[in-house]
Amino acid sequence: MNNNLKSPVNIPVEKIRPFEGHPYKVLDNEEMNSLIDSIQQKGVISPIVVRPLENTDDEYEIISGHRRLRASVKAGLETVPALIYAVSRDEAAVMLVDSNLHREHILPSEKAFAYKLKYDALKSQGKRTDLTLRQIVPKSDSNRTLSVIGESMGDGYKTVERYIRLTNLIPELLNMMDEDKIALSVGVELSFLDEQMQYDLLRVIEELECTPSYSQAWHMHRDFNEGTLTIESMENTLASEKPNQKPMCKVPIEKLQKIAPKVKDKDFEDFVLKACEHYYKYLQRQRSRDRDAR
Repeated sequence: MNNNLKSPVNIPVEKIRPFEGHPYKVLDNEEMNSLIDSIQQKGVISPIVVRPLENTDDEYEIISGHRRLRASVKAGLETVPALIYAVSRDEAAVMLVDSNLHREHILPSEKAFAYKLKYDALKSQGKRTDLTLRQIVPKSDSNRTLSVIGESMGDGYKTVERYIRLTNLIPELLNMMDEDKIALSVGVELSFLDEQMQYDLLRVIEELECTPSYSQAWHMHRDFNEGTLTIESMENTLASEKPNQKPMCKVPIEKLQKIAPKVKDKDFEDFVLKACEHYYKYLQRQRSRDRDAR
């Protein structure tokens, strides 16, 4: 990477393009609002990282700092400080993934697409990946590449492979994984269903208001491979009681919000339990009064 500029340069925000296939979500949430406030008060403290786009005179593709760039735009800045690296797209992809994988909060979908992006980049570069491995080197070139990707995160090549499988899930099922409604192992099994079957399954999930267990997902994967998976069979599979399944009390969140609009979503379980406890004590007092009145 000779010819790289090591000092930050102020670049107009309209000259910076997003990285195509960027795997990390940039959300307009409280953290973003805090970042906007910080930039408005102190400016962009840490420069973003970009690379010059091929076949253009003065346009750049962002490698690291997507949240900072978005916050800068929303804060009204016309330019942002940036470090310019003259690297190829494959090199940029590896840099992008490595600069974000160690974040405190990373969603399963983000990790899946990050691993896929880095895997494709390393395979495209055709570099020997077995020379840098400290773990047992798998036999195939593909598995050696997967091992390199997961080593910095402590993931073996099979774990990396499982995450990359998740990129075959439809967005709605991926969102359910990000919301902890579907486990990683379940998502991997469902990723082998084709797109239409996944959307059929999604409708069944919504109608029955339940998600598949690993065993149920495994059976659907097997039935799909055998050509016997249908909407009816998915309904029968999900309707069957899971091992050690306990009765669940489900209350629409909208109803609770009408009763307690100031309670945060994460506190509703505690709120409901305390409300039930209070009502139970009320009923006990009522029964005691009724006995005394006889």
